[in-house]
Amino acid sequence: MTNREWSEKFLSYLRIERGLSQNTLSSYKHDLEMYCRHLGRTPLLKAQRADVSSFLRYLYSHGLKARSVARALATVRGLHKFLLLEKATTENPTTTVEAPRGFHPLPHFLNIDEVDRLLAAPDLTTPVGLRDRAMIEVLYATGLRVSELTGMRIDGINLKSGFLRCFGKGSKERVVPLGESACHAVEAYLKDGRGGHASELLFLTPRGAPMSRFEFWEILKRYAAKAEIRKNISPHVLRHSFATHLLDRGADLRAVQMMLGHENISTTQIYTHVIRERLKQIYKSYHPRA
Repeated sequence: MTNREWSEKFLSYLRIERGLSQNTLSSYKHDLEMYCRHLGRTPLLKAQRADVSSFLRYLYSHGLKARSVARALATVRGLHKFLLLEKATTENPTTTVEAPRGFHPLPHFLNIDEVDRLLAAPDLTTPVGLRDRAMIEVLYATGLRVSELTGMRIDGINLKSGFLRCFGKGSKERVVPLGESACHAVEAYLKDGRGGHASELLFLTPRGAPMSRFEFWEILKRYAAKAEIRKNISPHVLRHSFATHLLDRGADLRAVQMMLGHENISTTQIYTHVIRERLKQIYKSYHPRA
């Protein structure tokens, strides 16, 4: 089999056996294409540690950051483990290659006033404004990923109980509380903004088509400009804002992990800057010699 055929077989394994999402598979495919292109005529089954190390140096030379290089290495490792699983080889050239240690920057987030201004930006006298207000309210109320938001089904939301059900990475289901403001916004959108479209998806374009991630990103940027928010904004910034504001008000890190759909709590720990700042304030307020 060629390198490309092995890569396609690995991607099929990830899709069928591991249940990875299409977005994740696209990232894996991109990394594998770069790796195979770098290997050139060297067969995957003959790859050595030096080939993998050379690939990492190649990525750095093209301006990729440590986090992206580490992700690419994880993809390559997965591929070579798959080749072992398939008994195509007995060697794994990635075993002794160390992953890059990247600096994890603090997440960008909006303050409460900025969130309020963003939520006030849509024109609620129009169907599009009702939809956009509902989408922003749900995103901030739940911390969903943008793909989870645009893929939300009507039957996945319970306005009476104040909960929604979504499928995150790896098609893993989770249930997230939905606040009163978000429930009211969705109710108004369903009543006067969605139209009579037969789609099972909750949020649609005026033509009744599914809303794409990129369309919503552009919508969000327009409202941020209207609200005079100077920060770079994206759906993920609202996800960060959701987690930051919860922790700032005393929420448990484990609970936030569950709501965000993080498989490992170490991923949620990027928000511990909030906890550290709160501890400092408590210390200053209550320690007699602070």
